Amino acid sequence: MSTLTAEAPVVLSAPAEAVAERRRRPGWLRRHGRALAALAVLAVVMFPFLWLVQLAFRPAAEIFDDALLFTPTLEGFASLLQGNFLRSFWNSLAVSTLSTVLSLAIGVPAAYALTRWRFRGRRQVALWILVTRMAPPIAFTIPFFLAFRWLGLQDTLVGLALVYLTFNLAIVIWLMQTFFEAVPPALEEAAYIDGCGVWQAFWRIALPLTAPGLAATAVLCFIFSWNDFFYALILTRTQAVTAPVAIVNFLQYEGWEWAKIAAAGTLVALPVVVFTVLVRGYLVRGLTAGGVKD
Repeated sequence: MSTLTAEAPVVLSAPAEAVAERRRRPGWLRRHGRALAALAVLAVVMFPFLWLVQLAFRPAAEIFDDALLFTPTLEGFASLLQGNFLRSFWNSLAVSTLSTVLSLAIGVPAAYALTRWRFRGRRQVALWILVTRMAPPIAFTIPFFLAFRWLGLQDTLVGLALVYLTFNLAIVIWLMQTFFEAVPPALEEAAYIDGCGVWQAFWRIALPLTAPGLAATAVLCFIFSWNDFFYALILTRTQAVTAPVAIVNFLQYEGWEWAKIAAAGTLVALPVVVFTVLVRGYLVRGLTAGGVKD
Protein backbone atom coordinates (compact mmCIF):
# COMPACT_ATOMS: atom_id res chain seq x y z
CA MET A 1 0.00 0.00 0.00
CA SER A 2 1.58 3.28 -1.17
CA THR A 3 1.39 6.38 0.88
CA LEU A 4 1.24 9.97 -0.49
CA THR A 5 3.87 12.25 0.87
CA ALA A 6 3.65 16.03 0.53
CA GLU A 7 6.77 17.81 -0.43
CA ALA A 8 8.03 20.26 2.11
CA PRO A 9 7.87 23.92 1.03
CA VAL A 10 11.16 25.45 0.00
CA VAL A 11 12.21 28.13 2.42
CA LEU A 12 14.51 30.78 1.03
CA SER A 13 16.98 32.67 3.07
CA ALA A 14 16.69 36.43 3.44
CA PRO A 15 19.30 37.30 0.75
CA ALA A 16 17.73 34.82 -1.68
CA GLU A 17 14.28 36.31 -1.08
CA ALA A 18 15.64 39.79 -1.80
CA VAL A 19 17.18 38.61 -5.06
CA ALA A 20 13.94 36.92 -6.12
CA GLU A 21 11.95 40.04 -5.25
CA ARG A 22 14.28 42.21 -7.36
CA ARG A 23 13.85 39.80 -10.27
CA ARG A 24 10.08 39.97 -10.01
CA ARG A 25 9.99 43.78 -9.88
CA PRO A 26 11.08 45.56 -13.07
CA GLY A 27 14.07 47.78 -12.49
CA TRP A 28 14.07 51.53 -12.84
CA LEU A 29 16.02 51.34 -16.07
CA ARG A 30 13.61 48.76 -17.49
CA ARG A 31 10.60 50.90 -16.60
CA HIS A 32 11.98 54.13 -18.01
CA GLY A 33 14.26 52.77 -20.72
CA ARG A 34 12.01 53.72 -23.62
CA ALA A 35 11.49 57.23 -22.31
CA LEU A 36 15.24 57.71 -21.88
CA ALA A 37 15.91 56.41 -25.38
CA ALA A 38 13.27 58.76 -26.82
CA LEU A 39 14.80 61.71 -24.95
CA ALA A 40 18.27 60.79 -26.22
CA VAL A 41 17.07 60.64 -29.83
CA LEU A 42 15.17 63.93 -29.38
CA ALA A 43 18.29 65.61 -27.98
CA VAL A 44 20.36 64.48 -30.95
CA VAL A 45 17.74 65.60 -33.48
CA MET A 46 17.02 68.95 -31.80
CA PHE A 47 20.64 69.85 -31.01
CA PRO A 48 21.40 71.65 -34.35
CA PHE A 49 18.18 73.67 -34.14
CA LEU A 50 18.71 74.61 -30.48
CA TRP A 51 22.29 75.59 -31.23
CA LEU A 52 21.07 77.81 -34.06
CA VAL A 53 18.53 79.46 -31.76
CA GLN A 54 21.08 80.25 -29.08
CA LEU A 55 23.40 81.72 -31.74
CA ALA A 56 20.54 83.97 -32.86
CA PHE A 57 20.34 85.50 -29.37
CA ARG A 58 24.09 85.85 -28.82
CA PRO A 59 25.82 89.22 -29.25
CA ALA A 60 27.74 89.41 -32.53
CA ALA A 61 31.02 89.88 -30.66
CA GLU A 62 30.50 86.64 -28.67
CA ILE A 63 29.24 84.48 -31.51
CA PHE A 64 32.25 82.10 -31.34
CA ASP A 65 32.70 82.11 -27.54
CA ASP A 66 32.66 78.74 -25.80
CA ALA A 67 30.78 80.06 -22.77
CA LEU A 68 27.28 78.64 -22.47
CA LEU A 69 26.05 81.59 -20.38
CA PHE A 70 25.62 84.92 -22.12
CA THR A 71 23.39 87.97 -22.09
CA PRO A 72 20.65 87.47 -24.70
CA THR A 73 20.18 90.21 -27.25
CA LEU A 74 17.89 90.92 -30.21
CA GLU A 75 20.58 92.62 -32.29
CA GLY A 76 20.51 89.89 -34.93
CA PHE A 77 16.74 90.10 -35.39
CA ALA A 78 16.77 93.92 -35.34
CA SER A 79 19.41 94.02 -38.08
CA LEU A 80 17.16 91.90 -40.32
CA LEU A 81 14.51 94.63 -40.27
CA GLN A 82 16.96 97.14 -41.74
CA GLY A 83 17.32 95.18 -45.00
CA ASN A 84 15.02 93.34 -47.40
CA PHE A 85 14.88 90.06 -45.50
CA LEU A 86 11.39 90.71 -44.15
CA ARG A 87 10.11 91.10 -47.71
CA SER A 88 11.81 87.85 -48.73
CA PHE A 89 10.23 86.13 -45.72
CA TRP A 90 6.73 87.18 -46.81
CA ASN A 91 7.55 86.10 -50.37
CA SER A 92 8.37 82.61 -49.10
CA LEU A 93 5.19 82.51 -47.05
CA ALA A 94 3.03 83.64 -49.98
CA VAL A 95 4.63 81.29 -52.51
CA SER A 96 4.52 78.25 -50.20
CA THR A 97 0.89 78.87 -49.25
CA LEU A 98 -0.18 79.45 -52.86
CA SER A 99 1.59 76.38 -54.17
CA THR A 100 0.17 74.23 -51.36
CA VAL A 101 -3.39 75.42 -52.04
CA LEU A 102 -3.03 74.87 -55.79
CA SER A 103 -1.50 71.43 -55.30
CA LEU A 104 -4.34 70.32 -53.02
CA ALA A 105 -7.03 71.86 -55.24
CA ILE A 106 -5.78 69.97 -58.30
CA GLY A 107 -4.18 66.87 -56.79
CA VAL A 108 -6.90 65.77 -54.35
CA PRO A 109 -9.67 65.46 -57.00
CA ALA A 110 -7.17 63.77 -59.33
CA ALA A 111 -6.27 61.23 -56.64
CA TYR A 112 -9.96 60.59 -55.99
CA ALA A 113 -10.59 60.03 -59.69
CA LEU A 114 -7.66 57.61 -60.01
CA THR A 115 -8.94 55.70 -56.98
CA ARG A 116 -12.65 55.42 -57.82
CA TRP A 117 -12.88 55.46 -61.61
CA ARG A 118 -11.79 52.28 -63.34
CA PHE A 119 -10.54 53.15 -66.80
CA ARG A 120 -8.01 51.69 -69.14
CA GLY A 121 -4.47 52.84 -68.43
CA ARG A 122 -5.22 54.01 -64.89
CA ARG A 123 -2.11 52.41 -63.42
CA GLN A 124 0.08 53.76 -66.22
CA VAL A 125 -1.20 57.29 -65.56
CA ALA A 126 -0.40 56.98 -61.87
CA LEU A 127 3.07 55.65 -62.70
CA TRP A 128 3.87 58.52 -65.06
CA ILE A 129 2.77 61.00 -62.42
CA LEU A 130 5.31 59.47 -60.05
CA VAL A 131 8.03 59.46 -62.72
CA THR A 132 7.87 63.27 -62.91
CA ARG A 133 9.17 63.35 -59.32
CA MET A 134 12.19 61.16 -60.09
CA ALA A 135 14.06 63.54 -62.41
CA PRO A 136 16.66 65.84 -60.82
CA PRO A 137 15.62 69.52 -60.54
CA ILE A 138 18.50 70.70 -62.70
CA ALA A 139 17.02 68.80 -65.67
CA PHE A 140 14.09 71.26 -65.78
CA THR A 141 16.03 74.44 -65.07
CA ILE A 142 16.64 75.61 -68.64
CA PRO A 143 13.10 74.77 -69.90
CA PHE A 144 11.56 76.59 -66.94
CA PHE A 145 13.86 79.57 -67.37
CA LEU A 146 13.17 79.96 -71.11
CA ALA A 147 9.42 79.38 -70.78
CA PHE A 148 9.03 81.80 -67.90
CA ARG A 149 11.05 84.48 -69.66
CA TRP A 150 8.79 84.14 -72.72
CA LEU A 151 5.62 84.19 -70.58
CA GLY A 152 6.80 87.08 -68.43
CA LEU A 153 6.66 84.98 -65.24
CA GLN A 154 10.34 85.24 -64.36
CA ASP A 155 10.99 86.84 -60.95
CA THR A 156 7.30 86.62 -59.98
CA LEU A 157 5.59 84.86 -57.09
CA VAL A 158 3.03 83.24 -59.38
CA GLY A 159 5.75 81.77 -61.60
CA LEU A 160 7.60 80.33 -58.60
CA ALA A 161 4.37 78.87 -57.20
CA LEU A 162 3.71 77.15 -60.55
CA VAL A 163 7.17 75.57 -60.42
CA TYR A 164 6.52 74.22 -56.94
CA LEU A 165 3.14 72.97 -58.15
CA THR A 166 4.85 70.69 -60.67
CA PHE A 167 6.65 68.60 -58.06
CA ASN A 168 4.10 68.93 -55.23
CA LEU A 169 1.31 67.63 -57.45
CA ALA A 170 2.84 64.17 -57.71
CA ILE A 171 3.21 63.98 -53.92
CA VAL A 172 -0.42 64.98 -53.36
CA ILE A 173 -1.80 62.46 -55.86
CA TRP A 174 0.22 59.51 -54.60
CA LEU A 175 -0.36 60.19 -50.92
CA MET A 176 -4.06 60.93 -51.23
CA GLN A 177 -4.65 57.82 -53.32
CA THR A 178 -3.69 55.72 -50.29
CA PHE A 179 -6.13 57.56 -48.04
CA PHE A 180 -9.02 57.41 -50.51
CA GLU A 181 -8.49 53.67 -50.95
CA ALA A 182 -9.00 53.27 -47.19
CA VAL A 183 -12.49 54.82 -47.43
CA PRO A 184 -15.14 52.12 -48.09
CA PRO A 185 -16.93 52.76 -51.42
CA ALA A 186 -20.15 51.61 -49.76
CA LEU A 187 -20.36 54.93 -47.92
CA GLU A 188 -20.37 56.84 -51.18
CA GLU A 189 -22.85 54.41 -52.73
CA ALA A 190 -25.19 55.09 -49.81
CA ALA A 191 -24.82 58.81 -50.53
CA TYR A 192 -25.73 58.19 -54.19
CA ILE A 193 -28.90 56.44 -53.04
CA ASP A 194 -29.77 59.46 -50.90
CA GLY A 195 -29.56 61.69 -53.97
CA CYS A 196 -25.97 62.95 -53.84
CA GLY A 197 -23.96 63.34 -57.00
CA VAL A 198 -20.30 62.46 -57.51
CA TRP A 199 -19.08 65.86 -56.37
CA GLN A 200 -21.34 65.90 -53.29
CA ALA A 201 -20.21 62.39 -52.29
CA PHE A 202 -16.61 63.46 -52.67
CA TRP A 203 -17.07 66.72 -50.75
CA ARG A 204 -19.33 65.43 -47.95
CA ILE A 205 -18.19 61.82 -47.50
CA ALA A 206 -14.73 61.03 -48.87
CA LEU A 207 -12.95 64.30 -48.13
CA PRO A 208 -13.93 64.61 -44.42
CA LEU A 209 -12.90 60.99 -43.81
CA THR A 210 -9.44 61.70 -45.26
CA ALA A 211 -8.87 64.91 -43.26
CA PRO A 212 -5.81 63.51 -41.41
CA GLY A 213 -4.20 62.52 -44.70
CA LEU A 214 -5.07 65.89 -46.20
CA ALA A 215 -3.35 67.68 -43.29
CA ALA A 216 -0.23 65.50 -43.57
CA THR A 217 -0.05 66.09 -47.31
CA ALA A 218 -0.48 69.85 -46.87
CA VAL A 219 2.36 69.96 -44.33
CA LEU A 220 4.70 68.08 -46.67
CA CYS A 221 3.83 70.32 -49.63
CA PHE A 222 4.38 73.44 -47.55
CA ILE A 223 7.75 72.20 -46.27
CA PHE A 224 9.00 71.23 -49.74
CA SER A 225 8.02 74.64 -51.12
CA TRP A 226 9.34 76.57 -48.13
CA ASN A 227 12.74 74.86 -48.15
CA ASP A 228 13.38 75.16 -51.88
CA PHE A 229 16.57 77.01 -52.73
CA PHE A 230 17.55 75.87 -56.22
CA TYR A 231 14.56 77.07 -58.27
CA ALA A 232 14.23 80.25 -56.21
CA LEU A 233 17.87 81.08 -56.92
CA ILE A 234 17.57 80.50 -60.67
CA LEU A 235 14.13 82.00 -61.38
CA THR A 236 14.19 85.09 -59.15
CA ARG A 237 16.20 88.30 -59.21
CA THR A 238 14.89 91.07 -56.94
CA GLN A 239 11.08 91.09 -56.66
CA ALA A 240 10.35 87.45 -55.76
CA VAL A 241 13.47 86.52 -53.78
CA THR A 242 12.59 84.03 -51.04
CA ALA A 243 14.03 83.71 -47.55
CA PRO A 244 16.49 80.83 -48.26
CA VAL A 245 18.00 82.85 -51.10
CA ALA A 246 18.09 86.02 -49.01
CA ILE A 247 20.18 84.27 -46.35
CA VAL A 248 22.93 83.77 -48.93
CA ASN A 249 23.30 87.55 -49.14
CA PHE A 250 24.72 87.50 -45.61
CA LEU A 251 27.69 85.45 -46.88
CA GLN A 252 29.76 88.38 -48.11
CA TYR A 253 33.31 88.60 -49.36
CA GLU A 254 34.40 90.67 -46.34
CA GLY A 255 33.02 88.08 -43.92
CA TRP A 256 29.99 86.10 -42.93
CA GLU A 257 27.41 87.84 -40.76
CA TRP A 258 26.79 84.99 -38.38
CA ALA A 259 24.35 86.84 -36.14
CA LYS A 260 22.09 87.64 -39.08
CA ILE A 261 22.45 84.14 -40.49
CA ALA A 262 21.42 82.55 -37.17
CA ALA A 263 18.51 84.97 -36.69
CA ALA A 264 17.29 84.46 -40.26
CA GLY A 265 17.60 80.68 -39.94
CA THR A 266 15.52 80.76 -36.77
CA LEU A 267 12.81 82.82 -38.45
CA VAL A 268 12.79 80.52 -41.49
CA ALA A 269 12.29 77.45 -39.29
CA LEU A 270 9.56 79.09 -37.20
CA PRO A 271 6.57 78.90 -39.65
CA VAL A 272 7.14 75.21 -40.36
CA VAL A 273 7.34 74.43 -36.64
CA VAL A 274 4.17 76.41 -35.89
CA PHE A 275 2.28 74.88 -38.81
CA THR A 276 3.31 71.36 -37.79
CA VAL A 277 2.35 71.91 -34.13
CA LEU A 278 -1.09 73.18 -35.12
CA VAL A 279 -1.88 70.07 -37.16
CA ARG A 280 0.22 67.56 -35.20
CA GLY A 281 -2.81 65.42 -34.33
CA TYR A 282 -3.87 65.12 -37.95
CA LEU A 283 -0.25 64.69 -39.04
CA VAL A 284 0.40 61.62 -36.88
CA ARG A 285 -2.88 59.98 -37.89
CA GLY A 286 -2.35 60.89 -41.53
CA LEU A 287 1.16 59.49 -41.77
CA THR A 288 0.08 56.19 -40.18
CA ALA A 289 -3.37 55.80 -41.73
CA GLY A 290 -2.24 54.10 -44.92
CA GLY A 291 0.33 51.86 -43.30
CA VAL A 292 -2.01 48.88 -42.72
CA LYS A 293 -4.65 47.53 -45.07
CA ASP A 294 -7.46 45.17 -44.17
